Amino acid sequence: MTRLPLPPSLYADTAVAPVATPPLDVDKNVSVAIVGGGYTGLSTALHLAEQGVEALVLEAQEPGWGASGNNGGHTNPGLKHDPDQIEADFGAELGRRMIEFAYGTTNFTHDLIRRYQIPCEARQNGTLRAAYHEASAAAIEATARQCIRRGMPVTYLNREQLREMTGTDRYVGAMLDARGGDLHPLSYARGLARAAISAGAKVHGETPALSLRRDGNRWRIETPRAVVHADKVLLATNGFSDDLWPALRRTIVPVFSSIAATAPLSDAVAGSIMPTRPVLYESGHITVYYRIDQHNCLLMGGRGPMRWIKSPYDVAYLIRYAERLWPQLKGVSWTHGWNSRLAITADHYPHVHEPAEGVLISLGCNGRGVALATAMGAQLARRLIGGARAEIDMPITGIKPIPMHAFWPVGVTSAVIAGRVRDRLGI
Repeated sequence: MTRLPLPPSLYADTAVAPVATPPLDVDKNVSVAIVGGGYTGLSTALHLAEQGVEALVLEAQEPGWGASGNNGGHTNPGLKHDPDQIEADFGAELGRRMIEFAYGTTNFTHDLIRRYQIPCEARQNGTLRAAYHEASAAAIEATARQCIRRGMPVTYLNREQLREMTGTDRYVGAMLDARGGDLHPLSYARGLARAAISAGAKVHGETPALSLRRDGNRWRIETPRAVVHADKVLLATNGFSDDLWPALRRTIVPVFSSIAATAPLSDAVAGSIMPTRPVLYESGHITVYYRIDQHNCLLMGGRGPMRWIKSPYDVAYLIRYAERLWPQLKGVSWTHGWNSRLAITADHYPHVHEPAEGVLISLGCNGRGVALATAMGAQLARRLIGGARAEIDMPITGIKPIPMHAFWPVGVTSAVIAGRVRDRLGI
């Protein structure tokens, strides 16, 4: 097969050079085979290799080709649901572990970046979860109280504080979590691949897994040029999950998330927007998120067409919205527009499955994949090494296809339209 080009992103133009990941052309016998070369697969391979376990990653394109190398670049702590809700859903003991794990993922990720000296423009200047309606602000304040009660480094900010921090008067309230931050996603993916390889893992690009079946007491994976036999398998394909494992594709909705980026802004303009350089995502029915990178480029992200895009003007609404937030942006050059597919689950929790002996599946970060997928790598490695006796800090559930899954493109488009209307109306 021919490697597809990267989406036309700012990241593709500015990332560090990739490490060599040649196609697999010789049959292999390994302890663990990993399908998917995004953050989850690469981090798991790294953490397995650190413990002397032979791990081999099969990636259909190149490491970071999907959402891992094309996301907003935010390292956000936590899960979609509030801490109290997590404990209500999973009980006090597992719920507490899930909360501690999920809200610790950003520190885990930035510590790993420092440990391996991964050059990916990483910063930890905080995450703002912001509201522009009073109802949403009240919900965010309730979340902040739950986090503060658990000793987290979280602050609730009012309108005046937010005007100073963001450079716009759009927001009425926000929660600032000091553990959040940002990075260059594609450079990070390539750095993770390099770290995994240096630790002893094998990573092969242009090597899709075509079939997976039991072969005696091992698993057999066919690829275009070679066959892999493995004691255990991890499927980490997220928004690009197909029919490699029965019904898995129907457990997630592969939603496109889009980003538009400016050319480097002048110091004066860039200094008037998010001057302390946190990242921000809005609390609304349709999430908009943004940041200023280390080169003074503004990156605005949100829902866009449920198809691949190539221009910032394919998501012109993000440009108009940025100009509404900061009128000084009118007339600046928008140079890049791109998107990729991320995986949304019906319950908005990450899903971990063990559908057969020796098979582990992890997918569905629901928009928090940078830090969450990285930290999941250590959890999944522990489970792959220790088996059922090795508890992890996320629930392991059965595969449950989403009803009427075939109609997801229509459902997503309708939900986006309805969400934008509700956000405008403040309901």
